[in-house]
Amino acid sequence: MAKGVNGLSYAAIIGWGSYAPPVLMTNEDMSKIVDTSDEWIFSRSGIKQRHYSHVPVGKMGWLACERALAAADVDAKDIDLIVLGCTSPEEYCPNTASYIKNELGATKAAAFDLNSACTSWVYALNVATDMTKAGSINKALVVGAERISLAMDWQKRESCFLFGDGAGAVLLESSEHQLGLLSAHLSCVPESRECLHLPGWGLSPLHFTDDIFISLNFEGQEIFKSAVKGMGDSIANVLDREGLTPEDVDLFIPHQANIRIIQSLAKRLNFPMEKVVVRIDEYANTSAASIPLALCDAIDQEALKPGMTILVATFGAGLTCGVGIIKWGDRNVPLARSDKNIPGFDGSVFDLMADSFSHYGVDATHLLTKA
Repeated sequence: MAKGVNGLSYAAIIGWGSYAPPVLMTNEDMSKIVDTSDEWIFSRSGIKQRHYSHVPVGKMGWLACERALAAADVDAKDIDLIVLGCTSPEEYCPNTASYIKNELGATKAAAFDLNSACTSWVYALNVATDMTKAGSINKALVVGAERISLAMDWQKRESCFLFGDGAGAVLLESSEHQLGLLSAHLSCVPESRECLHLPGWGLSPLHFTDDIFISLNFEGQEIFKSAVKGMGDSIANVLDREGLTPEDVDLFIPHQANIRIIQSLAKRLNFPMEKVVVRIDEYANTSAASIPLALCDAIDQEALKPGMTILVATFGAGLTCGVGIIKWGDRNVPLARSDKNIPGFDGSVFDLMADSFSHYGVDATHLLTKA
């Protein structure tokens, strides 16, 4: 285990990878099944489209991990831990991280899931970092993957357009250098649990009935206020702990939930928008996958450069908040690229979501391209 100054060890990020499903639901597509428009959605959220998955969460998470391993030129057999941040697994038992472990061939890795909704990846990063610093592990994959499209109630025009699917992962390695997640603040806003809620999502008595309708309770104004305050307070805590000011932050990667929340948070903290990564237009809100997807895009677009001090901040149902300061290493170019992939979907987004539309009473039969 690598030890640095005063015997301390850190958990440097040495690999990264992501997966965005190929099937797109644009705002124009959305307007064909919901009473809405591109202008209405974009002006309220900053969203132009979202990716919907034709494969389970575990498969998306696996490919993001394959790409992260390739970026660092590390063999899966060297991985000690896989933590999946996720709130939309196909199964709760066994956990989905164990599926990813087996698909990778990470024979010695421990594996578990962590669910704190949209904050799951930041929580998972903190847990894996602390385990690395404690000397329990040397290399860990931290994954965020979601298939939230399965939970959309198409009768709720105010919320059904907000979410998309995807996966992102980073590879941590014990290091003597002061790199990786240096400081984090995790919290849960009091008395805000019900404003973002999926009743019946899990082992509830509703599963003994024939008519199970998973329908998101989404109180937009309450979420907005709690998210901006909760993340703002946590950011102040972390910056103060590290002796930093907003000016010391080179790049800010916030949870991609709503452009108005992102802009309000940046204004509150005096962050210029040029230093803020915004990918909500491309992906919508991908919950636990939001920050790792945006991080990978920032690397690909060369917005994230070697040696940068990066701030990440997120919020999710609970209402949970997670904030962290990440110090990037000396490399933002992958050492290799994986040739693994997931076959595409043969059909349109309406074909993919046909069962969901029917379940929630939306007639989309005229839009189907497959019999």
